[in-house]
Amino acid sequence: MRPRTTSPEAPAWASLKREVLLGTRICDLGVELETSPLKPRLDALHEEFERRGFRFRPYAWISTDWFAPDGCTGFAIPFYLAHPRLVRLERSQMLQVEGSTTEQCMKLMRHEAAHALDNAYGLRRRKEWREVFGSASAPYSSSYTPNPTSREYVLHLDYWYSQSHPLEDFAETFAVWLKPGSRWRSRYEGWPAMAKLQYVDRLMKEIADQPPKIRTRRKEEPSSRVRTTLQEYYDQKRQLYQDEGTPAFDGQLSRTFPCASEAPVAAPKLAAFLRRHREVLVRRVAGATGQHRYLVDHVVREMIVRAKLRNLCVHYDEKKSLRGSADTEGALIDTAILLTSLTSQFLFGGHNHYHR
Repeated sequence: MRPRTTSPEAPAWASLKREVLLGTRICDLGVELETSPLKPRLDALHEEFERRGFRFRPYAWISTDWFAPDGCTGFAIPFYLAHPRLVRLERSQMLQVEGSTTEQCMKLMRHEAAHALDNAYGLRRRKEWREVFGSASAPYSSSYTPNPTSREYVLHLDYWYSQSHPLEDFAETFAVWLKPGSRWRSRYEGWPAMAKLQYVDRLMKEIADQPPKIRTRRKEEPSSRVRTTLQEYYDQKRQLYQDEGTPAFDGQLSRTFPCASEAPVAAPKLAAFLRRHREVLVRRVAGATGQHRYLVDHVVREMIVRAKLRNLCVHYDEKKSLRGSADTEGALIDTAILLTSLTSQFLFGGHNHYHR
């Protein structure tokens, strides 16, 4: 039976228990952009375009993720941002919510709007565009290896996303340029990326008062047509973060932590230690590295499995240590350093590329 929506503000499924809600199909949620917290944010984006003198306005619709299809002058926004209950569900399933704050959401909207703008005016076909950003026809690879020290690209979305493809480089550059009060002229002074920003500045002034070459209202994979249940959606989404090429966990774990035969008799098991401090480790490493919390948590879970299989232990006697003591903190630091190293392998060994 489909959950009955009593009103846009209080749909019937909002009060369902998590297990029941996960069995609901996305198309049965009935979420709409016009009656969601996303509407004021889209309005704010349109105001940014208006302040820049654009005749063009990108449209948006609710779908399963952030994306802007080729040839489309609008972009999709994930359904879980359309209601507070779905935001909470996303956080419980994925540990964080991409675009949950107004600032994060606006950053993503500006990025997607750049793709819509490119489609509307055919910007990628311009000779100078190709000279500045590269060939838009370059294939998207399944992963990319960014250079965190490079100053040839702007910094906007996480994971140095501007380095992933010429189209993303343009979208990130446009997003930095569009943001009110971004002070890009001083922020990127002396950077090679400044040439890209100056080109975007000239190009936008040229096309702002021109009508788009194409206009569409196409909406790919709208949430109203997605028959996948929320449980199936999250099972598939988590799989994207799974490790396809398992890092050499065993060797690195063994170099940091002793096996039971070499540890003091009272030394606690590493697997138990990781389970007990999993939340604080994920929070610390994700906060310090900027990596997705689910990705960091996935590495912790694999560390737990490997630690149990190899019967590894922590260096100190946790039974004699008070919570928050120097011994506990020392072990947490050692573990956080190792966790940072292992999660970095996902980034610098080829970060998964999700085409926005």
